Amino acid sequence: MKLGWIGLGNMGIPIASNLLKAGYEVTVYNRTAEKGKELLEKGATQGANLQELVESSDVVFTMVSDDAAVKSLYLENNLFGLAKEGQVFIDMSTVSPQTSRELFDEAQKFNAAFIDAPVSGSVQPAKDGTLIVLAGGEERAYEQVKKLFEPMSKMSLYLGESGSGSNAKLAINLLLGITVQGIAESVLFAEKQGIKKEDMLTIISESAVGTAISKMKTPSILHNEYPAAFALKHMAKDLRLANETEELLPIGASAYETFQQALANNLGDLDVMAVIKQLADK
Repeated sequence: MKLGWIGLGNMGIPIASNLLKAGYEVTVYNRTAEKGKELLEKGATQGANLQELVESSDVVFTMVSDDAAVKSLYLENNLFGLAKEGQVFIDMSTVSPQTSRELFDEAQKFNAAFIDAPVSGSVQPAKDGTLIVLAGGEERAYEQVKKLFEPMSKMSLYLGESGSGSNAKLAINLLLGITVQGIAESVLFAEKQGIKKEDMLTIISESAVGTAISKMKTPSILHNEYPAAFALKHMAKDLRLANETEELLPIGASAYETFQQALANNLGDLDVMAVIKQLADK
């Protein structure tokens, strides 16, 4: 099966790399062609343009930054108009369910299939092939391509009609935002009462509320260094999309406000855990 991959960000490169490792033929395209160098060295083919990539692929994956980029990619470039009948497009971007449904409806006009399939997980799980794929769209199309999710994930879930994958991604990232803010608030509260950060983080990680994320972010908090594994600006965007989809309840609304303030205070390019800097300054 020949695959096309459009969008070579921090997540796209390791996911496409795992597809190559699994033996699939992968043609890649990115506006900045240089980003594809690593994949070309692993056996990928460089698509000269979007038309060539779509026409030479059985399944096309896309993974770009936001709703505007996804709409521009699909609609302005008329990707579905280039499709062969029955061709499957899989968008792994984190976007609003409204955008996913709009693209699903557009694909139907050209007898193409469109699946929204964002992933839960960051760069390291992408490298390890242990993401969770959250899929929405026609179940028949999902069944047709679900084997492709195996090299990149520990599981894929079919969640229902178009937009379901996007809704699930917003829901899990809502919990992530709440959890990260909770860790930050707990550490800051303890510190103000004279408890060392390292001690409080040990208590969190070894207690019933310890999570993978609390253990993962401990070194960043202790060293006050926040290189982006999952950039704060992306969390701020995801919480905004969640709030636009459904008015958030109190805890989610608090996380939404905090991350928007952190974004306004130029913390967007740091890791999501840098929200502790925003809270510390209050």
